[in-house]
Amino acid sequence: MTSPAEIAFRPEDAVEIAEFPGRIVIFVGADGRVPALARKLDRPMRGALKRFLASEAFAALKPAEAADLGYPAGLAAEAVQVVRLEPRAAAVEARRAGAAIAKARGTAGVLVLAGSHPRAAEIAQGLALRDYDFTAHKSAEPKPRGAVTFLVAKPEAVAAAAAPMAAVTEGVFFTRDLVNEPSNVLTTEDFAARLAAMQELGLEVEILEEADLKALGMGALLGVGQGSASPSKVVVLQWRGGPADQPPFALVGKGVCFDSGGISIKPAAGMEEMTMDMGGAGVVAGVMRSLALRRAKANVVGLVGLVENMPSGTAQRPGDVVRSMKGDTIEVINTDAEGRLVLADVLWYAQERFQPSGIIDLATLTGAIIVALGHEKTGVFANDDALCAAFLKAAEAEGEGAWRMPLGEAYDKLLKSRIADMKNTGGRPGGAVTAAQFLARFVKPETPWIHLDIAGTALLKTDSALAPKGATGWGVLSLDRLIRDRFEA
Repeated sequence: MTSPAEIAFRPEDAVEIAEFPGRIVIFVGADGRVPALARKLDRPMRGALKRFLASEAFAALKPAEAADLGYPAGLAAEAVQVVRLEPRAAAVEARRAGAAIAKARGTAGVLVLAGSHPRAAEIAQGLALRDYDFTAHKSAEPKPRGAVTFLVAKPEAVAAAAAPMAAVTEGVFFTRDLVNEPSNVLTTEDFAARLAAMQELGLEVEILEEADLKALGMGALLGVGQGSASPSKVVVLQWRGGPADQPPFALVGKGVCFDSGGISIKPAAGMEEMTMDMGGAGVVAGVMRSLALRRAKANVVGLVGLVENMPSGTAQRPGDVVRSMKGDTIEVINTDAEGRLVLADVLWYAQERFQPSGIIDLATLTGAIIVALGHEKTGVFANDDALCAAFLKAAEAEGEGAWRMPLGEAYDKLLKSRIADMKNTGGRPGGAVTAAQFLARFVKPETPWIHLDIAGTALLKTDSALAPKGATGWGVLSLDRLIRDRFEA
């Protein structure tokens, strides 16, 4: 698994700043006032730093943006990087400042003059998140990166604050690695094995095989995978960190390891990106890893349905009728509307077995949500205002875009089938909403529930604030914060 950058926190006098040969980073607010630790730079630089801070170039920097003063006279450094950041900056802004350091980082070491900045831990987390690089399938060895050292006033306190953030960062990396993996590597069996390996972190892991799923009556999920040589599975991960009598909160993820569309096959252009159709399961896995690493004081269960949707002589056909674990029959109008079939059975199983205090499911479910919201925000559908408000608050605090979408009877009527209890698609209009409305039929009225359609945010073709292009790990930060705020506070 890709590991976050190794970052050390050391006392302010631990390194001779003028002799440091790599990159030196300082943080300056809008007033242009040089922090105490950074004042050691201006004399050897012969006033160049003060002149820059008085210039229009510095004034033009936006919060969390950076500029380089290359090969400064009087210093051994290859550059002094000036990052615009206020002392009282929000955590999100501090992370973005850290990301600015990572983007400019080369092979040389980095010395961050954080001093007494109250957001030093968040800056370090942003640096680590943006420093991610997926190189598992490249023949060339990645270039070695220099060490990152933060000079801070209270290194022990900053390290203690950074420790749980490092655990969540590793969870984000775990999600990104899963989503970036090609489908010939991340098969349903390989995915399940990676989850089983997390038992060493203290998670309880159970793998339900096809025979188990048949016995449970999961006809909707099994129908999706019946055309593939890769066996369908459901993996259950439990973290018991809270009181023994506390019901767990449940996370459910769609894990379609490759989605060809099945018999309703997708167009060839862009189909290679369907390796990411297990993104929801990837986020659930990353959150569960984070909870275990930071020893969260909450009870959480993660459930992922792992299948592959392929066309073959045994594949599910348009017009087939399948029976879900709940007992409802579903007419399969389009085999490419498969994720909701997987989630339907896993949602019902989660409720029947665990009686959770609430459920959040995640899925790269519809292209329609990308039409509606682009790649900036995840679509949020909910049957419970309080849980939805708590999640949106957590997502805003973590800087992960999310927007509440509607549900309603008018959309539900579009799922009416002539020959079964329902059909699996309501057509093109409001496609993201009717998909969520389908899932709502498998959520008990007394269960607080959120559906997150992450089709537009799980994987990007361009860099984002905290990630290079590719898998983002969207949702790990927000869900971890929700659990901290709602169940651990």
